[in-house]
Amino acid sequence: MEYHDLTDNNRFKGDTYDTPEGKRSFFNKLVLGNRIDFYVRNFAVFQQSGACAGRGELDGFNQIKYSNMNVDVVEKCGGKIHLRGLDKVRAVNHAPVVVIGNHMSLLETALLHAVIRAHIDFSFVIKESLLKIPYFGNILRALDAVAVGRSDPREDFKHVMTEGARILNSGRSIIIFPQSTRSVEFKVEEFNSIGVKLARSAGVQVLPMALKTDFVRTGKIIRDLGPVNLKKEIYFEFGDAMTIEGNGKEQHAQIAEFIKSRLESWKD
Repeated sequence: MEYHDLTDNNRFKGDTYDTPEGKRSFFNKLVLGNRIDFYVRNFAVFQQSGACAGRGELDGFNQIKYSNMNVDVVEKCGGKIHLRGLDKVRAVNHAPVVVIGNHMSLLETALLHAVIRAHIDFSFVIKESLLKIPYFGNILRALDAVAVGRSDPREDFKHVMTEGARILNSGRSIIIFPQSTRSVEFKVEEFNSIGVKLARSAGVQVLPMALKTDFVRTGKIIRDLGPVNLKKEIYFEFGDAMTIEGNGKEQHAQIAEFIKSRLESWKD
C-alpha cells in the first residue's frame, strides 16, 4: 500500500529529469541570487520537516513531501537539477541495498528522498555531530540514521557493520558516503570500502551513486552556510546494482570509477 502511495507522491516519473526553464523566482533574480534567499527558504523547510519528525509523523509520504519542497527551493533559487539512471533505482524493486556515493554537501541529504524514496526506503550513515543541529537532528533520528563519532575508526567500523546490518535485515536500505568528509574533489585513495564490506556481510547488493552538489559550498566561517553558486548545476546519476563477489575489491573499484568518470563529464 505504501509503495503505491509513495509512487503517487513521486515527481520524477522517468529515467531522467532536467530542471525546466523558468523555474527561478522573480524575487531571487531581484536579489541577484543572494544566498540569504536560499537559506531562509531552506531553513523554513527544515523547520517544518524537523517539527514533523519531532511529532513522530515523518513517514515515507512526508519524507518525499518535504524533500520535494527542497527541490522547489533549489529551483526557485536558480539551481538546475539533472537526474540520470532512475530506472536503475526502480530495478532494485524495493529490496534492501547499500547505496554508495561521493559526498559534496548537505544538499544531497535534502534532495535524495524526492529522488529515490518512492522506490527505496533508506537511512544514512552520518557523523554524530549532525544530530545536534536543530530540526536536522530530529529528521536524522526519525530516519534511524547510524551515527559515528569519527574519533575511533575501529569502533566506528564495528558500529556501522552492526547497525547497518540491522537496518538491512529489516528490509530498509542504507546510504554510505565513504569519504572522510564532504569534498568537491573526489580522491579514490580516500574512498574507503566500508559500503562494499557491509553489503557483502549482509548479503545485499550495492547501488552506485555519483553526485555533484557544489551549488552549495561549505562555508569558511559557518560550515553549513556557505556560498550558493548558480553556475554550478546539480547532478545525480545511479549505476546498475551489483552483487558483491569474493572480497568485493572489483565492485569497489567499479563504483569509484563510476563516480570519477561522471564527475569528469560534469566539469563546468
